[in-house]
Amino acid sequence: MIKSAQTKQVIFALGDEEYGLDIMIVNAIEKYTDIVRVPNGPECIKGIINLRGDVIPVYSLRKKFGLEEKGIDENTKLVITKSNNIMMAYEVDAVKEIIEIPDENISETPIIVKGKNTSYIKSIANINGRMIILLDHNGILTEKEQENIELLMENQ
Repeated sequence: MIKSAQTKQVIFALGDEEYGLDIMIVNAIEKYTDIVRVPNGPECIKGIINLRGDVIPVYSLRKKFGLEEKGIDENTKLVITKSNNIMMAYEVDAVKEIIEIPDENISETPIIVKGKNTSYIKSIANINGRMIILLDHNGILTEKEQENIELLMENQ
């Protein structure tokens, strides 16, 4: 039997929407921990954490996607990734599951959604009627954000 191509994704929630990140760039999923705020830091950076001796910036995907901030609860998680040689903790409302998505369930981002401000959207997956936005981790940070984060981390 020939196995069809598929991608393994970490599925997480922000509000009522579900998003996916390729498991290959996810280093860990951690419980929410206290964040040290950085004065005058980049807008989407909530602060920094110390994770097993590594200082890692915490990035608000809610802010990036134009969603209202919400309170922290027991479901709030930090998805630890390495993108563009930068370790990053993405704050998410909840991690739902890790699933393999067959390529036939993935479609291109609709042209009306594509744009400079949505370069982080890689494609859309349809799993049993659930629409999941698959993210391009290299597109989440703008060049300016990446520069600001590099400067922030140099000063830590």
